[in-house]
Amino acid sequence: MLFRSLVANIIAGLALGFTVTNIGYGDYAELNRMFTFQDLRMLLAFAGAVGIIVVVFAVLRVRRTPGRIHAGVIPGAVLFGTGWAISGGCPAIPIIQVASGYLPALITIAGVIVGIQLCHWANARYFHLDRGSCGL
Repeated sequence: MLFRSLVANIIAGLALGFTVTNIGYGDYAELNRMFTFQDLRMLLAFAGAVGIIVVVFAVLRVRRTPGRIHAGVIPGAVLFGTGWAISGGCPAIPIIQVASGYLPALITIAGVIVGIQLCHWANARYFHLDRGSCGL
């Protein structure tokens, strides 16, 4: 059972990497054009993917539990988006970039690791936010 799960995850990861690379999400220049609104193709692809997920969640009847937005969501989203725009990749994209031979993405991976550690430290020292299901 564990072996089948591992194989399924490897196949899904390779398929995702192939798809993401062919769409252009692994290319810094493409991402820069998306974030500066020079080329809306990738932005529309992203919006389409979100739309598909909304439909799938509706069909599967996945519901968000009612309640407040976690205090860390807004600043976390701003930091995530800023880092994505600067580095040209969310946490998964630099792995695809390195696999494609774009070695400067190693700096992004190091930044993600440092950012996670800083988040743990800042939360423990200053914010004391409930980690909830996020597992900060």
